[in-house]
Amino acid sequence: MNIFDIMGPIMVGPSSSHTAGAARIGLITRRLLGEQPVAAALILHGSFAATGRGHGTDRALVAGLLGLPPDDPRLPQSFVLAREAGMDLSVSAAVIRGAHPNTAILRVENREGRVLEVNASSLGGGRVRVNAIDGMEATFTGDYPTLIIRNEDKPGQVAEVAGLLSEHGVNIAAMQLYRDRRGGLAVMVIESDQPIPEGMADYLRTLPGIVRCTYLNMGEAD
Repeated sequence: MNIFDIMGPIMVGPSSSHTAGAARIGLITRRLLGEQPVAAALILHGSFAATGRGHGTDRALVAGLLGLPPDDPRLPQSFVLAREAGMDLSVSAAVIRGAHPNTAILRVENREGRVLEVNASSLGGGRVRVNAIDGMEATFTGDYPTLIIRNEDKPGQVAEVAGLLSEHGVNIAAMQLYRDRRGGLAVMVIESDQPIPEGMADYLRTLPGIVRCTYLNMGEAD
């Protein structure tokens, strides 16, 4: 634990969990989509649903989707800014079985019609955890440069990706592997100590068996 865990993040209030964490969830979703969405459906669970409107959770999520950090003074006006940007918004509540109380599902769409669904939770103090992408388990925080690779579940895929990272001097801090069924689709979540070299994510997308590769580095400019 460091001093920022104790004092909390620099933010527009009132709540680090409901406001700062929610804004970070929106920012991560925007980065994963690769651009500002033209449409977004916000589905709130638990405490997010019960008290989120009063704590500004919905406005913070939208602010993140617009690229605004948690300390941006425009956060309370995010719905107005979204309308001005032409973003179609909807907010609803749902019970997500087994989910953390501060959980939201964001379904966003870009100009080309690509739809992305992100399930994420706010853990307190502005810290967040992504739980799933497009319905498949994929757990990470966004604190490290992260590759999220969806691939065919077959021998050699993990070794090939790990080998390429090693060749380029990238040290793997953590790796998690998931699959929907044997021989089906799998997900690799790789968090690294260094940023992924430019162009590597594009190269990984060309490899046989790689269905989708997304790179998230919250330290880079939007």
